[in-house]
Amino acid sequence: MSDFVSEAGRFLPRFSDVRDIDEFVETLGRFERGEIGAEEFRRYRLARGVYGQRQEGVQMLRVKIPQGVVAASQLRCLAEVARRWGRGYGHVTTRQNIQYHFIAMAEIEAALRVLDASGLTTREACGNTVRNVCADPLAGVRDHGTFDVTPYAEAITRFFLRKGWANSLPRKFKIALGYAPGDTALAAIHDIGLVAQVRDGRRGFAVRVAGGLSTSPQNALLWHTFLDADDLLDACEAVVRVFDRTGNRENKHRARLKYVLRRLGPEKFVEALNEEYAAVKARGGTPLDLGVATAPPSPPSLGPDTEAPATRSKGYLRWRGSNVLDQDQPGYHVVLVRLAIGKITAAQFDALADLAEAHSDGTARLSQEQGVVLRWVPTARLPAVHAALEAMGLGRPDARSVGDVTTCPGAESCNLAVTASRQVGGAIAEYLDTTPAIAPWVEAAASTTIKVSGCPNSCGQHHIANLGWHGAARRAGDRTAPVYQLHLGGGFDAGGARFGRQVIKIPARRVPEAVGRLLGLYVDARHADETPDAFYARVESKTVSALLEDLAALDAATPDEVFLDLGQDQGFQIAIGEGECAA
Repeated sequence: MSDFVSEAGRFLPRFSDVRDIDEFVETLGRFERGEIGAEEFRRYRLARGVYGQRQEGVQMLRVKIPQGVVAASQLRCLAEVARRWGRGYGHVTTRQNIQYHFIAMAEIEAALRVLDASGLTTREACGNTVRNVCADPLAGVRDHGTFDVTPYAEAITRFFLRKGWANSLPRKFKIALGYAPGDTALAAIHDIGLVAQVRDGRRGFAVRVAGGLSTSPQNALLWHTFLDADDLLDACEAVVRVFDRTGNRENKHRARLKYVLRRLGPEKFVEALNEEYAAVKARGGTPLDLGVATAPPSPPSLGPDTEAPATRSKGYLRWRGSNVLDQDQPGYHVVLVRLAIGKITAAQFDALADLAEAHSDGTARLSQEQGVVLRWVPTARLPAVHAALEAMGLGRPDARSVGDVTTCPGAESCNLAVTASRQVGGAIAEYLDTTPAIAPWVEAAASTTIKVSGCPNSCGQHHIANLGWHGAARRAGDRTAPVYQLHLGGGFDAGGARFGRQVIKIPARRVPEAVGRLLGLYVDARHADETPDAFYARVESKTVSALLEDLAALDAATPDEVFLDLGQDQGFQIAIGEGECAA
């Protein structure tokens, strides 16, 4: 089957194969007839992106968006799935995927066929597979003087897709490509993290391996300071094969690649990688073929180089200052579209497709911050883009700022979640956006990162946030309260990932106020020119504990509402089941 689908004279990526859908339907039938057991079917469907929820009889469907690149026609297919089966919306994930929830198993086939029409797949979006390959959504337009990593990421995607040996692993496996400084694709927390480099005119990558989060975070080990780009697929294959051979298949909680690193130690781990890499080369290896990657679409013509004042709508200048970045290519811009906790409606999918075709290059990119990125927007079209985003409810300023909170799905759907992380993420954003008394703090601390998970497993990446929160529970007398553990001072520096330290637990309904106080602490106690990232890494835990001590308190006199989770009007209960993310 062709790797591309034709649309209006352009070639767009096809990652789907209709035979996958036919096989899924046949395997589902075998399960329903009792020919295969529940555990065998679970392993099968997870590798096809169909994931159980805490609610019986419905599924989460995860759509793989390789490198986060999505064409207008694909946005419209995503809209159709949302409208018909996804309760009217989908969610952008921290791995540049789209997720739908509450889909009945009987509806999965129809949804898959809609996705297939535009080349989208759910294959290997879940399960013990090589998951979606992530890439910096600004690749090629703000690439720090190196090169566009997108075609290299797509070559990796196609190399591993549907490879049996690479997709029956001890646990999930994650790859990302980006740039330094700042580790723009979070390479330090991936099983393979690739950072673009140019040395003596040659393209290549710094290669980090065995990073990860969950309950036991691990900073990735630097394997190669510079790997020639031609050797990229062989190096990736070597890491996956070492993991396949040495990963723990008996204990799923100790099965990620980071545990192989810990068991062997850095020296023996690198030795194993080097030996496997040599073996891959001895077998002939796999030449890097960028011809499999999708040709980039043509940008719109530039036209005038000014933004006509008459077309500017209310709030334009603030939005222009916070959500628009200049590209490396003069006259073009990146537009950052801020989503509320990653949520996007069917109507917004459709409207973004129209907008991308009218004013951009006909595509959008999803970001690891759970937002949408439009590229190649000419200067003169920025006012029209803002007006269109306002009309679809996506014109909020301050993308990638303190109020642009990252969250996992939480207890709304996940079996492992303790608390409703999406609700607390939304409450934090609303508090920061609508509380006049703290507005100066919000402005001063705008670059602060906030990430929220509904349990310790860090699907919301709380470990690497300046202010990270994970959901938990705390008893006070005969009552149990939903609380959030503060992880203080996470981020990235020259050494890779920096994981926040655990400080204090705050009841869910008090977390927004706690965030406000922490921003105020930054304003009052920072050094000259100190960034929020540096401040929260430096500030003493005892200072923060003293600041938030009254908010943390729970006793017999505490109002009943504090013992309710956000969005909840009845007593808080812990309802943890078996999470399929570790199946």
